[in-house]
Amino acid sequence: MRYFALVLLLVAAHVHAADCPPLLDAAIATLSDDKPESMCQYRGKVLLVVNTASQCGYTPQYEGLEKLYQRYKDKGLVVLGFPSNDFGGQEPGSNKEIAKFCEANYGVSFPMFTKTSVAAGKLNPFYEKLIRSAGARPGWNFHKYLVDRKGSKAQSFNTGVEPGDPKFVKEIERLLAEKGDSK
Repeated sequence: MRYFALVLLLVAAHVHAADCPPLLDAAIATLSDDKPESMCQYRGKVLLVVNTASQCGYTPQYEGLEKLYQRYKDKGLVVLGFPSNDFGGQEPGSNKEIAKFCEANYGVSFPMFTKTSVAAGKLNPFYEKLIRSAGARPGWNFHKYLVDRKGSKAQSFNTGVEPGDPKFVKEIERLLAEKGDSK
């Protein structure tokens, strides 16, 4: 009986591992309730992953990110925000302060995660995978990664690329049009 239970556990672990792309195989605490959330839930979606900061000259990009999210979420785009204090100390607030700021000033409704390191020190493991996949690390706040529907490849876009940039939007639309894992 014990052997059978062990076999079932191993099969279940294998199914989960096969079901979740390695790039997305991570659990990260959310900004709203500080509970870990599996990135695997986003498989089959196009992800726009952004390291954010509340006191940066690029902070108004929150508005464009929210517009993109609202425009394309029903087509499979998910914007994921990762507040970080890595660049210029421009995200000094607590998780609750960041959440309040984002909602009050920009009406942010896309998923946000707890403040994390994306460039220095102990890197967020999800960001380590994004950096490896895209071959580029964030150089400042509001660096963007686009992840395909298969969760297999990330592309890097620097801070200066505005969310509404026509070439950037065209790339989002191209990724949304691709077939992927629709789970």
